Amino acid sequence: MKRLFLSPPHMNKTEIEYIHKVFESNYIAPLGEYVDKFENSIKNYTNAKNALALVSGTSAIHLALRVLGIGEGDDVLASTFTFIGSVNAIIYEKANPIFIDSDLESWNLSPKLLKEYLQSCKKMPKALIVTHLYGQTASIKEIVKICREYNIYLIEDAAESLGATYENQHTGTFGDFGIYSFNGNKIITTSGGGMLVSENGEWIKRARFLSTQAKEPFLHYEHETYGYNYRMSNVLAAIGVGQMEVIEQRVLKKREIFSWYQEFLSDIEEIAFMPELENSRGNRWLTCITFEKSDYNKIIQALEKENIESRPLWKPMHMQPLFKNAISVTNGVSETLFNKGLCLPSGTLMTKDDVFRVSEIIKQSL
Repeated sequence: MKRLFLSPPHMNKTEIEYIHKVFESNYIAPLGEYVDKFENSIKNYTNAKNALALVSGTSAIHLALRVLGIGEGDDVLASTFTFIGSVNAIIYEKANPIFIDSDLESWNLSPKLLKEYLQSCKKMPKALIVTHLYGQTASIKEIVKICREYNIYLIEDAAESLGATYENQHTGTFGDFGIYSFNGNKIITTSGGGMLVSENGEWIKRARFLSTQAKEPFLHYEHETYGYNYRMSNVLAAIGVGQMEVIEQRVLKKREIFSWYQEFLSDIEEIAFMPELENSRGNRWLTCITFEKSDYNKIIQALEKENIESRPLWKPMHMQPLFKNAISVTNGVSETLFNKGLCLPSGTLMTKDDVFRVSEIIKQSL
């Protein structure tokens, strides 16, 4: 049987056409016509005012922290239920991560725990990095309100949630900064890449400067501070331009795949699906389920035997050995989800028969 991956790339003919144009121009450097076009496509789609194309979502978070002046010894709040790329940049800046657990309503960062920590902490954090997990929106308006009340910068990690909205506003556009990822497994991909967005044009201008080695405007190379080699190449941006032309199709297909899994598995009492907040539209990047009683490792093995990829939900950051000494505010939600949850194949080339095949193996295993 053909291999079913979690979320493989889905290319069109236009990507290769745009790449050919880049090669014909011989402008394959970081910068160029298609970098500009890709940034504009993100702005037009999300209504973000400013955008900066970069090599990864992590580099976008790093630049956001640097521009906001986060440095050694500062405290930065973050979702604990996330991929490590969301928080690595905190370590790059020698700041201290403080992890906030999830709520059951969204599986994302709990506004209640966030408020409780801020009411009692002795040292006020400088920023919060909130993840929109698996393409589903966090309670973002409530989180924004809390951050404004305590004068904390908000960075939205929308790496997995391009195309997701809350009250018709795109994730990534609520906070001071937003970031998107175009890694090979995301809803659209440039093989590797990211985007930093913000309403503040001066901040994006500063991030652009830092992303190209912080070179001063001289003919020779002059540097007053250090920067990074973080800009996206014209070649990868050409792929991104082609991918953005079908972003809505990809979101609708991901949501359709989720509905097929619901159709085939919702009659099994012990299976629960990742929730979606009222007034929101997730992109359902991955269909995620939990098992009340069964061991998901048994399910993973049964699926793998039939050439089907699956994986556990993210292991919370406060459970990682790297962060054993970090402060964490927990309620057991993310740990429970990690112990019970599974990500299912959700590639946009999947058919209903493919989803039925996965579902039947799960049923048999139970």
